[in-house]
Amino acid sequence: MFESGRLSDENIQKVHTIINDSLNKAVSWEMIPKNVASVVDRPKAGKKEVEVWELEEAHTFLKSSEKDRYYIAFLLALTTGMRQGEILGLRWKDVDLEKGVISITQTLSHDGKELQIGAKTNSGNRTIAIDAETVKEMRKVEKRYKAEKLKADPGMYEDNGLVISTIVGTPVTPRNLMRSFYRLTEKAQVKKIRFHDLRHTHATMLLKANVNPKVVVERMGWSDMKMIDRYAHVLPNIQKETAETFGKVFFENKEAK
Repeated sequence: MFESGRLSDENIQKVHTIINDSLNKAVSWEMIPKNVASVVDRPKAGKKEVEVWELEEAHTFLKSSEKDRYYIAFLLALTTGMRQGEILGLRWKDVDLEKGVISITQTLSHDGKELQIGAKTNSGNRTIAIDAETVKEMRKVEKRYKAEKLKADPGMYEDNGLVISTIVGTPVTPRNLMRSFYRLTEKAQVKKIRFHDLRHTHATMLLKANVNPKVVVERMGWSDMKMIDRYAHVLPNIQKETAETFGKVFFENKEAK
């Protein structure tokens, strides 16, 4: 039986999964007669309230990090809600700056070693519209990408066509991106959150702006509406604003008659 309190329930679940899978394999190879991990009660991971930045914090961070090589990765996370692997696997051929859209067709693995065709889920394979400011910043990065490619030693440069890459064209590992992100977060003196929380920040801002939850689900690449439940702290305000908007439309029209 796992003892709660020493490790988080989420970490205990991860450890159990690794042990359980290993023992199942050992059983299939007839190395052991039984998988004892299969009868262990795993703790249920509680739902975590998402950590997000306020609009002012997001602007402060972007202003402080605008000269950083990975600035466009942070901007895309905040303005599109793309996952880290989707951002690090994004290719220029999947970006249409004229139309202002991004197609999610490739991701970078968690260990940063493999570029994988397709998104995390079927719903993750999607097209995302991007705003004019993000398009403007991406044009700058595209110009830099082309210049670095021309200057590079052909024997040293690995052209993966990536939007975010090292100076020799190789993928940026999630670990290195996180190091840069935490360093810049400290520099900007804003609340410390995870890179993934930039995605949560985007979803929260959309909901606060009264964007239809169905549209938010599609934009975020979620498989169903249940994911909206994680943003329950935002929904009461939306309900109130919706009621006020309806009241104005309904009763003002009544008075006009």
